[in-house]
Amino acid sequence: MSESVGESLHHVTAGIPVELIRWNRSRLVEVAVRGPSSRDVRGLGRRQVLVAGAVLGVGALTGGPRPVADEVVAGMRTSFERLRDKGLRASPQEVLEPLRALQRTVYGLARETSGPVGTRLVLLAARIAEYTGWMCQEAGDEQGALWWTRHASELSRAAGDPDITSHAFAREAGLALYRRDASATITLARQAQRIGRAGSRVLALAVRREAQGHALAGDRAAAERAFDRAANQMPSAVPDSPYPVLGSSVPDPLELARGWALSDLGLHTEAAAVLDEQLTLVPASSRRTLARFRTRRSLALALSGEVDESCRTIARALDDVAHVDSATVRTDLRQLSRTLGRWHNHGAVREVYPDLRRQLTHR
Repeated sequence: MSESVGESLHHVTAGIPVELIRWNRSRLVEVAVRGPSSRDVRGLGRRQVLVAGAVLGVGALTGGPRPVADEVVAGMRTSFERLRDKGLRASPQEVLEPLRALQRTVYGLARETSGPVGTRLVLLAARIAEYTGWMCQEAGDEQGALWWTRHASELSRAAGDPDITSHAFAREAGLALYRRDASATITLARQAQRIGRAGSRVLALAVRREAQGHALAGDRAAAERAFDRAANQMPSAVPDSPYPVLGSSVPDPLELARGWALSDLGLHTEAAAVLDEQLTLVPASSRRTLARFRTRRSLALALSGEVDESCRTIARALDDVAHVDSATVRTDLRQLSRTLGRWHNHGAVREVYPDLRRQLTHR
């Protein structure tokens, strides 16, 4: 391979994680090089895509690009699923750069590919962008979260897929929820529901977010009606999709959200009971979910005056909290720290408080 070709291949494949394996007709090629600038958000150039395609079996150095093999698309999806699985249990900083690099590579190939395979690539690029937005939020980068979420929406509209477009509005509603902006949460969640032809699961998750907005506003009746609507819309099984499932993969995302909402409504004892029941269903591998909702349960218990149980719950959560390094979880930890501080002379509080404060100061 010439030096110029090698340099172009380096740039088009930069940042792809070492486990990303691509198909090259009769052999596998492993790609692992350093990443590009995160400011390059417009995708890859035509020449770069064609050079990479020559090595990966999906293009040519001269002439028009050849069709992308199904195995290439499957390999990229597998790489995304591995990064998403890692995001369940590790810091967002460990997955953000590989996600950005993979999204640009998928998007670059999508721009060079027509027909159904091109559409699948665009949808996969949109799904990766949506998840990258979530990891930006978890890293405390709200502007980055908004950019990637809106980029996902643009790509999904271009591909004619209403699910990601709808879910992008629900994701923005989630950002508003963490800002404790009830009005914006409700408005954005309702926009998500107005996207025509979106699937029932995606719509149920949007209605769930609306319910949380009503709870944040203190409107229990509206919140309960919305949760009932969400439950009626939620399918019994996850539907088939050209990309990995949108939203939470926990067994019952509606009930976890309802526990959160009950606490926002001031019903802290009820909230703690619902969250306790649901947390038993969350697998140990979902450390991000466990960190978030154990912290939420601990906060609900503290607000209800159950100090000892609150301390036991947060003690169980702190190892997961440390591993996932979540900005959104730290929002709840700060409130928990202030709440438990009212009982600073209590023995259980004195025991757990140093570790709790350490999670808030160590970044």
